Amino acid sequence: MSSTAFTDVLGPRAQRRVRITSVVSGLVLVALVVVALQRLATQGQLEPQLYTDLWQGPVFKRLAEGLGTTLRVAAVAMLYSLVLGGLLALGRISRNTPVRLVVGAYVQFFRAMPVLLLILFSYFGLPQLGIGFSPFTYVVLALTAYNSAVLGEIFRAGILSLDRGQREAALAVGMRHWQMMGFVVIPQAVRRMLPAIVSQLVTLLKDTSLAYIIGFTEMLRVGQRIAEFLDNRLQTLGLVALIYILINYGLNRFATWLERRQSRRYGGTIEVEGGPEDLTLTEAETQRA
Repeated sequence: MSSTAFTDVLGPRAQRRVRITSVVSGLVLVALVVVALQRLATQGQLEPQLYTDLWQGPVFKRLAEGLGTTLRVAAVAMLYSLVLGGLLALGRISRNTPVRLVVGAYVQFFRAMPVLLLILFSYFGLPQLGIGFSPFTYVVLALTAYNSAVLGEIFRAGILSLDRGQREAALAVGMRHWQMMGFVVIPQAVRRMLPAIVSQLVTLLKDTSLAYIIGFTEMLRVGQRIAEFLDNRLQTLGLVALIYILINYGLNRFATWLERRQSRRYGGTIEVEGGPEDLTLTEAETQRA
C-alpha cells in the first residue's frame, strides 16, 4: 500500500516567509563559500599549479588505472553478491526448517557486520587460517559476504510481495515447486525489486573505497599516493571525490528512473507481510490446486 500526503496551499504570509528564509539561507551559504575561498587563498590552496599538476599524463594515467581497479572489484563483487543473494533468498523461504535457520543466521550475522571489519578480517584473518588469496580476492570476499546478505533480504521481500494467486496458478498448471520459482515467481520479484537492487549495488561501489586500509591500490589509495607525491591533498582527494560523485550520481539517477517506472507499473511501493509460510502452499491447498 502507498500513502498520500495532503498539504494545504501556502497563504500569502507563509509564501513571504518562505521567500525571506530562502534568500537569507542563500546569503549565508554564499558568505560561507566566500570565507572558505578566502581561507584557501590565504593558505595557497588556490594556486593554479596545484590543479594543473593533476592533468599531467602520468598522474591522469594512474588515476584511470585506480578507477579501473575499483570498477573491476565492484563488478566481480556485484556478480557474486547477486548470485549468492538469490540463493540466500531461496534458502530463507525454503520449506526445509534447518536450511531456513542456517541461511537466516548467515544473513543476520553478515548484515550486522561493518564492511570495514570484514575487509580487515579477510585480509589479516584468513591467512592465519591457511587461506591465502590476492588482495583483490580478499576485498571481493568481504564485499560479497555483506552485500549478498542484504541482497538476499531484498530478493526475499520481492518474492513475498507477489500475490499468492501467482503461485497457485503455476501449481495448477502442473509446475513443480522449483519450476514455479524459476519461471513465475523469481522473474517477477526481480523486476519489482530492481530499484532496490540497483541502490544496494551503488552502496557496494562506494564501499570499495574502504579497501585502502589494507593498501589495496584502488582509486582512493592511488589518490592518496598522488597527493603525497604532489603535496596537494585537497586537490587530489577532491578530484577523487568528484569521480565517485559522478559515477554514483549516474547510478542513482538510473535507480530513481527504475523506481518511478516500477511505481507507475505496480501502483506504489511494495510492502511485505507475513513470513516464509505465506510463500508455500500447504499439502491440502496443493491437492486442491
